[in-house]
Amino acid sequence: MTKKIQSALISVFYKDGLDSIVKKLHSLGITIYSTGGTQKFIETLGVPCIAVESLTTYPSILGGRVKTLHPSVFGGILARRENETDVQEMAQYKIPEIDLVIVDLYPFEETVASTNDDAAIIEKIDVGGPSMIRGAAKNHKYVVVVGSKDEYSFLEDLLNEQNGETTLEQRRLLAAKAFEVCAHYDVAIAKYFNPTNADYFLESVPDPKSLRYGENPHQSASFYGKLDEIFDQLNGKELSYNNIVDVDAAVQLINEFKVAENNETVFAIIKHTNVCGIASRKTLKEAWDNALAGDPESAFGGVLVCNAPIDKITAEAISEIFFEVLIAPAFDADALEILKSKKNRILLQQKNNFINKQQYKSLLNGVLIQQNDEGNYSEWKEAGGRETTDNEKENLKFANLVCKHLKSNAIALIKNKQLIGKGCGQTSRIDSLRQAIEKANQFKFDLHGAVLASDAFFPFNDCVQIAHAEGIEVFIQPGGSIRDKDSIEYCVQNKLAMVITGMRHFKH
Repeated sequence: MTKKIQSALISVFYKDGLDSIVKKLHSLGITIYSTGGTQKFIETLGVPCIAVESLTTYPSILGGRVKTLHPSVFGGILARRENETDVQEMAQYKIPEIDLVIVDLYPFEETVASTNDDAAIIEKIDVGGPSMIRGAAKNHKYVVVVGSKDEYSFLEDLLNEQNGETTLEQRRLLAAKAFEVCAHYDVAIAKYFNPTNADYFLESVPDPKSLRYGENPHQSASFYGKLDEIFDQLNGKELSYNNIVDVDAAVQLINEFKVAENNETVFAIIKHTNVCGIASRKTLKEAWDNALAGDPESAFGGVLVCNAPIDKITAEAISEIFFEVLIAPAFDADALEILKSKKNRILLQQKNNFINKQQYKSLLNGVLIQQNDEGNYSEWKEAGGRETTDNEKENLKFANLVCKHLKSNAIALIKNKQLIGKGCGQTSRIDSLRQAIEKANQFKFDLHGAVLASDAFFPFNDCVQIAHAEGIEVFIQPGGSIRDKDSIEYCVQNKLAMVITGMRHFKH
């Protein structure tokens, strides 16, 4: 059903981009109703405008809290033009039809982000705006609704191309978008009042971006969010689904490591969300060389991340292998020139260390939600046959963080703050250990002097025995098994060091 717009009600917070629409409405002979600041803005354009107060016979009251909440306004929005009773009541109470509603809501989220003043935040909860949007969207059979400035260009195109006429399909499309605007707005308000322990799963993320495909080419996928708030992309193709998953893993890992007072830097290589190479060294180039040496095979096609600016000498070394993504806090100009030589290389400059405080995933017919895994250990209990040395303590802390970012069951072998062997994603801890030892042997690492980290407890003493046979004498694990004493007693008897952290880092 095609319908021509005869009248419009405009009430917006931001006026940007509104002037050309107002002028077009006027040129089409459309009557405009408005309120407060919007009315003044329209009049400065030289366009006549009828104050809403002339419909309601009430001024704006309560500091602007009540302007449009009146039957003379909502009757004009909600009236069914083909319903005889509605038409009679409209005539009886002298209520004009309103065919177009343009509303831009109070900036609630922006206010929450900019202040802790609860009173100021509360005042930015729009009441009349969402009510008009919902009313117009409900009555989209007759009314066009624009619930956000994001739809201004679409409306302007309709006005220019169809001279104020709209189809039912177009009105329904705008109504659907308007309901989304209201839903997002309400979620933001609800989360402000109850940020935790809500009775509903409340999450609303705007800005969907279609991806080429999901984990596999036959799966469709989208990403909701604003990656440009975290990164500046300096080169390369668009991020894929798998890229984004690995980038998230890389950022979570590197956020664990701050540049120390002695200017040690960390370089890591991620493959399928697991760390396959990582090292901490005095210079970035040394960190890269040692991270790569840990598993040069797995590094092929990986995601690279570091906590220091990329310099020329490191860029030259990195360019010798194929990688998908490189993330760094900054890039020297000459380094960037080298890295940009491959047009598809994705280079991301990380602007902040934002990490969600909660994680969630859709499972079965619901959603799982949990707190993000923060921290390294809750206690440091020396439980073995000897105390750890200062150097061993530093390597154990490093190992425990690395192991935290491997899929369970996970084992990390660290020597001189370099990952020299890892086992992950295995169905038994002993298989993960065998895998880690095999990796270390494959690339000719001497396990004597290495430390071993486990993401969960040792259910038996077999892992400690096997590692000891390979020359490993220092262990870190969360503990918690009913048979903790088995591995502890083995360490005591053989004068091996074992630290119990009390914090498991299981990861699916």
